[in-house]
Amino acid sequence: MHEPDQAPAIPAARVPSPGLLALSLAFARMSLAGFGGVLVFARRAIVEQHCWMTADEFNETFALCHFLPGPNIVNLSMVFGSRLRGIAGGVAAFTGLLLPPTLIMTVLAIIYARFGDVEMLRRSLAGISCAAVGLLIAVVFRMMTPLLKRMEIVVLILMLGVFLAIGVLRLPLQAVLLVAIPLSIGITYVMRRKVAA
Repeated sequence: MHEPDQAPAIPAARVPSPGLLALSLAFARMSLAGFGGVLVFARRAIVEQHCWMTADEFNETFALCHFLPGPNIVNLSMVFGSRLRGIAGGVAAFTGLLLPPTLIMTVLAIIYARFGDVEMLRRSLAGISCAAVGLLIAVVFRMMTPLLKRMEIVVLILMLGVFLAIGVLRLPLQAVLLVAIPLSIGITYVMRRKVAA
């Protein structure tokens, strides 16, 4: 009776790691599907479609990517690819993520240089930017779901505190992280010790 409850918790262990080509193609599909919002498609592909990670593992990996220099989604491709296939996997995921949009953006830049003054093009770009913001809000709520399901008040307070510090009070990101990271690690350590005990 207890076995069915445990089965969904370890889907990533049963799914074989993808080959380098499959990894590169998966990230290429994410980048092509997600102009302005790759994170939404990355989470869907990694967690829901391929089951390469659980939702919690994805959140933890993405949190790590926030502390590395460079764009978060690029860091995610490198960390995730390296985790599955070593350095070659990181390079494959990175290449798959960046090569298709780079080629497309080069072509679009040439077109924009010629026709950038056309009013219809400007309105189209404004509409695309609104859609990108909507996608970002959607992925934030999906990533919050595992945290909200735990209903641990300390985690919610920490999350709200970071949001207020950066989003409302506009404190420097580095200063907030210097406080939030040790607090988060300490809280997680204490909570896991309580569960183990």
